[in-house]
Order: sequence, then C-alpha cells, then structure tokens
Amino acid sequence: MQPCERASRDADFERLFHAEYARVVGVAYQTIRDRQEAEDVAQEAFIRFHERYPPDASFAAAWLCRTAANIGLTRLRSRRRREHRELDHVRGARYQLVDPEEVLEAREQRRLVRDALRRIAPKKARVLALRYSGLTYTEVAAALGIRPDQVGTLLRRAEAAFEKELDRAALE
Repeated sequence: MQPCERASRDADFERLFHAEYARVVGVAYQTIRDRQEAEDVAQEAFIRFHERYPPDASFAAAWLCRTAANIGLTRLRSRRRREHRELDHVRGARYQLVDPEEVLEAREQRRLVRDALRRIAPKKARVLALRYSGLTYTEVAAALGIRPDQVGTLLRRAEAAFEKELDRAALE
C-alpha cells in the first residue's frame, strides 16, 4: 500500500471511529454494565475491524456492534467463570481448626513408621514402599529385579516384619 493510500485509509478509519464509537461503546455497556470495560471492548472491536476490513465497508457499523456485543459476552462469561473458580477455591480452603494433639499424634505415627521401615531388611522395606506407592505386582517385580510370582510372598513377609517392628516400637 502506497503512503497516499495509507493516509486516505487512515483518515477513512478515523471518520468511521468518530461516527460509530459512541454506539459501539453503548452496545458493549449494555452487555457488561461497566463503562471503562465497555470502552476497552469498543477499542478491541475497532482494532479487529481495522485489521480485517476496509473502513468504507458497507457492513462496518453492524459488524462493530455485533463484535462489541460478542466480545462483551465473552468477557462476561470469563468473569463469571473466574468468580466461580475463586468461590470454589475459597469454599475448599476454609480454615479448619487444627487440634495440636492430633498433629503431634500424626507426627509420632510417621516417625514410628519410618523407624520400623529402617529396622526391617532393605529389600522388604523397598517392596512395601513400592507396593504402597501404587505400583502393581508386575511393576514391583521389575523394580526389584524379581519374578512377579515372588512379589506376593515377599510382600506378606515384609508386612509381617513391619508389623512386628511397629508393635515393638509402640511397646517401648
């Protein structure tokens, strides 16, 4: 596009902007009920139009109004979704009263479990950790380098050794 053509197009677009701006802002305002955001929506509609169409297009006014309404609706939906997410987050994150005694008991239980795992044979501790981490028997077997049909027996022996150590620690 030549500089002269560009200047003419810019002047035509400026005339379109001045002629339709108030109406486009009005349509956006009717959708979102916020004057400042309606002006932002109108600006976005004009930018989209300027990028796609010549300013003297016969459908310019209708296109701008329809686009402003659509942008406004999109922003409104987005705002509502965000508000719902924020409310859901707040509802899920309600402060709960924490009983210090329960916290201490949980810590002590974790300490007893770790100590019992340290006292049993390393292979048994590994099979327990792998299985109770959610691995299947086949995956546990692959991780330990044993046959899958050996996992069940090893797991039962590991659980028995673990329970024995846990009981012993509880009696101390």
